[in-house]
Parts: sequence; C-alpha cells; structure tokens
Amino acid sequence: MAKRLGRNHELAAALWDTGWYEARIVASFVDDPAHVTSPQMDRWCRDFDNWGICDTVCFALFDRTPHAWRKVEQWSGRRDEFVKRAAFALLWGLTVHDKHAGDEPFVQGLRLIERAATDDRHFVKKSVNMALRAVGKRNSALNAAAVTVAKLLAASPQAAAQWVGKDALRELTGPSVSRRLATRRRAAS
Repeated sequence: MAKRLGRNHELAAALWDTGWYEARIVASFVDDPAHVTSPQMDRWCRDFDNWGICDTVCFALFDRTPHAWRKVEQWSGRRDEFVKRAAFALLWGLTVHDKHAGDEPFVQGLRLIERAATDDRHFVKKSVNMALRAVGKRNSALNAAAVTVAKLLAASPQAAAQWVGKDALRELTGPSVSRRLATRRRAAS
C-alpha cells in the first residue's frame, strides 16, 4: 500500500494523528525522511507504546533522516521505556542503512550501549542487545570493539548487563558472523 501511495509528508502526518497502529505503520513508510523534522521525531517517539511501532518507525523512516545520529544520543538517556528503546532501535537501523558513516559514530554508540545495558526493562534490554550485535556485524574493527564491550558486560554484577553481554558474545564470536566478516574483508581487498 505504501508503494502505491508514494512519499507524502502531509499524508504521513494525518495518518499518524489518527492514533491507529496500522495507520502509523503506513505513515512510517510514506513519510519523506528529508521532510521529517527533529521536533516531529520527538513527538512521534513520545507516542510509541509498543515495540512494533517503535522499531518499524526507526528502521523504515527515522534512520534515514538527517537527525538520526543526534536522536540516538538524546534518547539513549531518557527514562521512558519506548523512547529509550527507540535510541537503540535507531542505532541498529543505522548499522544497516547508513552506508556512509565511518566507525566513530558506532564506537560512540557502543559507549551508549555500555551505559544503558544495566536497564533491566525487557524492551530496553532487548534493543540494547540488538544494537550491540548489529554494530559488531558491521565490519571487523567494530566487531572487535563490540566483542570487548560484550565481554565487559558479561562480567558485570548486574543481571541485565550480563544477559546483554553473554547473548551478544554468542553471536558476535560465532561462526556465522566470522564467515560474513571474512567475506567482507576479501571483497574489500
């Protein structure tokens, strides 16, 4: 449906304002990232009330806006569960969609991950974990940095941080990720 509708910022705003889950999902696919403002991102983020809408909006729209990196940092320190989740869902999306970013913004993201890993709320903890795993799969250098953070978290006395670290380590040091990173290294050579 979104493909048939095409990009339309005004339609997206109207769909969002309905408050309906399905309309908001469509809004995330039809809005034009170039027209999304920082205040709009904050308004929509405050409306997030479940992981589905949070992750979809972050992966389909917010991570393509010029404000994305700034929002990762801003939202990562917020108390509201789905706003904080949005920070890490957005970071996760940026690992896939921001093809031009160097490693430094992701290294900064690892610092935010480390700080947020003690949050034991389910939807935050899962998002922090997914962001850590995604950063570690971007390239070999970021894999090494993510593995270092994951080991630190796995050794934490805090249960949430331990879970985030141990779960991420299993994937980041596993054969599937190792093969994928080796393939990328060969392709870059």
